Amino acid sequence: MALPLRVGPWRRPGLWLAGSLLVLALAGAGAWWWGAASANGHRQSEPTRCDLAAEPPGVRYPGMVWVPGGTLTLGDLVYPEEQPMRKVAVAGFWIDRTEVTNAEFAEFVRATGHVTVAERPVDAQRHPGLPAELRAPGAVVFTMPNAVGGRGDLTQWWRYVAGASWRHPGGPATGLAGRDAFPVVAVTLEDAQAYARWKGRSLPSEVQWEWAAREARADAPRDPSQPAKANTWQGLFPVVNSADDGFVGLAPAGCYPPNALGLYDMIGNVWELTTDLYQPNHLTPEGGPGQAPAIRPGQGRQRVIKGGSFLCAPNYCMRYRAGSRQPQDEDLGASHLGFRTVLVAPGP
Repeated sequence: MALPLRVGPWRRPGLWLAGSLLVLALAGAGAWWWGAASANGHRQSEPTRCDLAAEPPGVRYPGMVWVPGGTLTLGDLVYPEEQPMRKVAVAGFWIDRTEVTNAEFAEFVRATGHVTVAERPVDAQRHPGLPAELRAPGAVVFTMPNAVGGRGDLTQWWRYVAGASWRHPGGPATGLAGRDAFPVVAVTLEDAQAYARWKGRSLPSEVQWEWAAREARADAPRDPSQPAKANTWQGLFPVVNSADDGFVGLAPAGCYPPNALGLYDMIGNVWELTTDLYQPNHLTPEGGPGQAPAIRPGQGRQRVIKGGSFLCAPNYCMRYRAGSRQPQDEDLGASHLGFRTVLVAPGP
């Protein structure tokens, strides 16, 4: 199986991106170099921690927010996989007010000895025929290119990097010094579920996640415009990021204002895992809930991820919305993928 099959969320760059790159290519490679070079300089001045608002006194589950139940209109109308929109009843639940951070995940690893999927060799039975460089332990890493040649070749900015993991999110030469408050990335469904079980919790379903992102409001607006107060990509993806939001890459958890429930970074920063098997629409899968289309030989099972990331731009994905969704291979970590947990328990 070739790398592009393993990186499902990044297979559709869109016609606007292709056209924009063709036009800008005529201006010469200098613009690409400026984008990557200025981004590297900007990172040096970015904060490594952001202060969260104080929690209410006596909160039942510290670090979590109560989401009251209601009726969600699931989905959106921007991309086909978000449709058809349909109404779903949601029971109340608790959810982490931020994405799980490096510090929190490190505590789990110290307590349990967990070795993440990215730190193990790729399962050859699940992915037969992979070349040797893709069988080594590792994860997919975004690298802003200095130049882009041709159209549609996502490996120009997405690379499977041997040695990349939650401890080394950019590859073996990177680490977590000064990054305790950043969301943990390069984790898979198995890793996230192991952490959630250790905490006595679970991962959210797509319905739970979207309901929380919509602030438990049945009448929440569906605005397709790029949010001003979230970590997304400003400029022409993948070569120029003006960092108008303060960051050119991943931001520490909680640097942007919370939503009305008190939840941080539900939109942007990192995509977030859910428990739902992915299907390319909101129709009930044949065979009942929890089942998905048949898996092709050599293809990993995919789960729904939500919320977009720091790489979402108007010319690339426009998935910085509560109703957006993408597939993600269960056993593939990525440098823009994290998670948060939920707890089904009585409310406050």
